[in-house]
Amino acid sequence: MLTTRHSARSVVTLAAVLALGAFAPADALAQREARDDEYAVNDPRVQHRSYVMQETGETIPYALFVPSGYDPANPAPLMVSLHGAGRQYDWLMNYAGFLDQAEHHGYVVVTPLGYTRRGGYGYRGDSEQDRRAEQDVMNVFRLVTDELNIDESRIYLWGHSMGGAGTYYLASRYPDVWAGLAAVAGGSMNAGYVDAEAIRHIPFLVIQGSEDRVVPTAGVRESVAKMRALGMQHLYIEIPGGDHSLFISRDPEVVGHLFSFFDLVSKKTQGK
Repeated sequence: MLTTRHSARSVVTLAAVLALGAFAPADALAQREARDDEYAVNDPRVQHRSYVMQETGETIPYALFVPSGYDPANPAPLMVSLHGAGRQYDWLMNYAGFLDQAEHHGYVVVTPLGYTRRGGYGYRGDSEQDRRAEQDVMNVFRLVTDELNIDESRIYLWGHSMGGAGTYYLASRYPDVWAGLAAVAGGSMNAGYVDAEAIRHIPFLVIQGSEDRVVPTAGVRESVAKMRALGMQHLYIEIPGGDHSLFISRDPEVVGHLFSFFDLVSKKTQGK
């Protein structure tokens, strides 16, 4: 995979996307749009990057945050963060206090696109686009772990809404990678794309708004009940009056639950 770095203001243009026709099948180009490469965050701490997906020849963006205290001599924890449907690939880095807390706690953070803004990270099925959405996440994961000194016992996966469902799915597909998981207003242990036995050893944080009209809270409670029945190490936080999105994106205290939980768990603590 070829990788490039961009300034915070660089965006892949429609012309650049169309130019990929020499490399990518027509159906792949029909599924991707110029808007898939748009970003949301202008914070100079965020590195907007891209790489070339070997399977299609397409240039796919991702965002990376490296804390100022990162020392290549010391392994750092990594948080792979999955955005919700329709959002830009770096959207989660714009949540209130997210980057400040990543800096404070010393986390490297990467936000992959998932091939398109509505790609689903593979949980929706086994179409070519589904496979590419999953592959994009794992390609970016490998790029970061190859470049930086990442603590293999402290690699975490979380997502919001569609990204929450993607968290359950990718955890099931790669259960030996993750030291901890978190799903915010998305996904379920009872979904067909989840291998409950494969992920029962991974500590899991679930955050949900009580008034979510997109992902019903009753279903989330049932998912948590299954975690309890499986004897999983888990924490459920239900925010009274919380909606589907703003209850976390605009509240640094809720965002802080992610870092507090991941600070407590690692592969060294799994099963203890």
